[in-house]
Amino acid sequence: MRRSGHTLDWENKPLPFKIYPTLPPLRLPTDLPVLAADTFAALAPEPPIVRPALLDLERLAALLFFSAGVTRVKTYPGGGQIHFRAAPSTGALYQTEVYVVAGDVAGLEPGLYHFNPGDFSLRRLRAGDYRGTVAMATADDAVAEQPASLILSGLYWRNTWKYEARGYRHLFWDSGTLLAQLLAAGRALEVPARVLEGFVDAELNGLLGLEAEKEGALVVAPLGAPVRAAGPPPVVTPLHPEVIPLSAHEMDYPLLREAYADSELASEAEVTDWRDGGQVLHSGIVGMQDLTPLVAAREVAGRSVGETIARRGSTREFSGDGISEEELSSALFHATRGFAADVPGGLVDLYVTVHAVAGLEPGAYAYHREPHALEQLAAGDVRATSTFLCLEQALGGMSAATVFFLADLGRVLGRWGNRGYRAANLEAGLIGGRLYLAAYAQGFGATGLTFYDRAVVEFFSPHARGKDALFVTALGRGRRRG
Repeated sequence: MRRSGHTLDWENKPLPFKIYPTLPPLRLPTDLPVLAADTFAALAPEPPIVRPALLDLERLAALLFFSAGVTRVKTYPGGGQIHFRAAPSTGALYQTEVYVVAGDVAGLEPGLYHFNPGDFSLRRLRAGDYRGTVAMATADDAVAEQPASLILSGLYWRNTWKYEARGYRHLFWDSGTLLAQLLAAGRALEVPARVLEGFVDAELNGLLGLEAEKEGALVVAPLGAPVRAAGPPPVVTPLHPEVIPLSAHEMDYPLLREAYADSELASEAEVTDWRDGGQVLHSGIVGMQDLTPLVAAREVAGRSVGETIARRGSTREFSGDGISEEELSSALFHATRGFAADVPGGLVDLYVTVHAVAGLEPGAYAYHREPHALEQLAAGDVRATSTFLCLEQALGGMSAATVFFLADLGRVLGRWGNRGYRAANLEAGLIGGRLYLAAYAQGFGATGLTFYDRAVVEFFSPHARGKDALFVTALGRGRRRG
């Protein structure tokens, strides 16, 4: 890493928004419904929503704002600005784009729209009801009966500008954290939402009119309770809207594009086989000796999901102060209870370095989801080691606890093929996003970090031998600033 000649060309930094200059904006309503549900209730996948609400334009606007909207703007000396979004993103680069396929949304004409968080508007790319197209691409007939679907994509250059080809992982981390907030907002609004990771890539990319070398569809999120089914969709004709370039000079990273292409699904039959074939995986943490049960998680966070999202931000500096065992227990529990998706959870395992958690001995642990317990792997002060593992960033060691996501990719790829790498990183990002929400709901902070891959595995071995590091989320109390 230190020998890399890569530097950040600030004059060439990508634009923060995808702009269609010739398409008129449809301003979204800003008088949004209140997300009053308690955060922990919004994170729970069960029980099912008994009386789903009508998906109208106001609720759609709220879902877009609380998952991908701009929540605040920071202006730096000299005039530079960062538009912080509702959900976290690696390097605050926000390469995740959101498209809306609307068919039966009250107050919105059927069509394919692009969401621009910069002016909080939709721009229509296609007129007509394309829910059937999405249903065929996802091999899921129910999609044609739901009022709308969001399609998340990744604009490669906006992330590779800083992270180069490693940005491939970030596509799924960041779409995962966004989905964590979308699912929570949907539950608070009583709008059912789920996640589809299997689809015919070329069909969705063609529907969205994406340039294959620059952007690719990542995941589909159908919204709302079933309504009247869509009729036959319009013919998907080639779409080439004018888009303002992100930078004066964009660099291509073929490895990222190759990884995307090597995990594509080519037909509806292939999507069905991919989704249904083989066995369901469960957590790779199987050792059940010497477990330390965590204290019961809080049932109520005490802060609504709307307030939590409004307060959320990536902590820039931890104070080193501690949190309670109950707070850590609640964060781990509510972040890992699963979510509605076509890929069952359990692809990733959580390991934790505990630095300052009242009631827990400092050290390294493996977290077991079902018994909600920790297995101690090493005792003692591991702050310095955790700092080093997190690319020598102080945040990794000054936190109260740092959560490392690892996966047995041999098992995952054996069941889900190359697309399993997408799924594992997406699950890690989604759980990480829920850790953010669980932390801020309880009054402390969180931040996502990158890491030295091999060193992470070596540190947690022999328990983690054969696994790969995917993601890191640090939890703790932020340092107060004047």
